Amino acid sequence: MSITVLDTYSAMRRILLAPVADRVGLLRSMLEPTRGMYRYHPGEIDLVAMHLEASGFPIDRDEQRCLDALETLAAAGAWERMQRALDDALAVLLEATPGLEVPDITVLFVLGDPGDEHFMGPCRGVTGFGGISGHIVITLWPFPENVERLEATAVHELHHNLRFGPGGVVWNPMTVTVGDHIVSEGLADAFARQLYGDELGPTRIGVPHLHDDEVFSKVLTGLDVTGMQNFTAWVHGDPSAERFGLPPVGLPMGAGYAAGNRLVDAYLAATGRTAAQALHADSSEIIAATVHRG
Repeated sequence: MSITVLDTYSAMRRILLAPVADRVGLLRSMLEPTRGMYRYHPGEIDLVAMHLEASGFPIDRDEQRCLDALETLAAAGAWERMQRALDDALAVLLEATPGLEVPDITVLFVLGDPGDEHFMGPCRGVTGFGGISGHIVITLWPFPENVERLEATAVHELHHNLRFGPGGVVWNPMTVTVGDHIVSEGLADAFARQLYGDELGPTRIGVPHLHDDEVFSKVLTGLDVTGMQNFTAWVHGDPSAERFGLPPVGLPMGAGYAAGNRLVDAYLAATGRTAAQALHADSSEIIAATVHRG
C-alpha cells in the first residue's frame, strides 16, 4: 500500500522544451501510468486526447507561459508538499476506519491549459479526479490561491479514492443519484477542512455559494436525479454543463459543492463524527440529517 506522486515536473519540462513533433510521444509516455483509470471506459483510450479534452497543458502553444508556471510550482515545493499531505491524510483515514483497504495509488499532477477560458475562469484553474480506485489526477494552474491550497486539493481527491475504493461505497452508474455525488464532494471538502481549516479546505468553486439559501434549496430539488449525464449541471453548475453541451438547470458554478458542504456539516454535527470517520457513510443517512422526506 503506497501513494506515489509521479515526477511530472521533469516530464513536463522535457515535453515543453522538445521539438513540437516529439511532444505527443513524450506526453503519451508521461500519461501511461494513468491508463488504468479508464478501465471502465468502452474501447481504446487515446491518453493524449483525454489530457487535452480535460484542460491539460497544450503541446502546440504557450510553451514559455507553461514553463514559467512549472517553475512557480517547483519553487513552491508542490510535488513534495502533495506527497507529504497524502501520506499524512492516509494515516488519519487509517486511524479513523480500522480495516480500511488501501490500494496502491498513483497521482498525476499536471499543468492546466492557460488558453482554456472555462478552466482558467469558472473552474478557477484547478480540476481533480479521484473517483477511480488507485488513480488521482490533478490539473492545476498556479494561481496563488491554488498553490496555497495544494494540500487540501490533494486530500480531497484521496477521500474520494478511498470512499469508492475496495470495501467502500459502490458507485453504480445505473442507480447513482445527484445526491450521492453531492454528498461525496461535501465529505471530501469536510475532510480537507478537518486537516487544513475552513479557509483552505473548501473547493474554491463552491465557496461563493456556501451560505446562499436559494442555491441550496434549488440543489435539494435535484437530489434524486439519476443519469450521470445530468450530474454536471447539478454538481458543477451551468457553466460546466454548457461547456460540455449538457442541459443547464439554473445553478451557478460549484453549487453542488456548496450544498454538499452544508449537508455533510449537518450530519457531522448531528452524529459527532469527523469527515475521516464518515468516509464510508451512506449518502441517504447524510441527506436525512437535513432533508426529511416521507
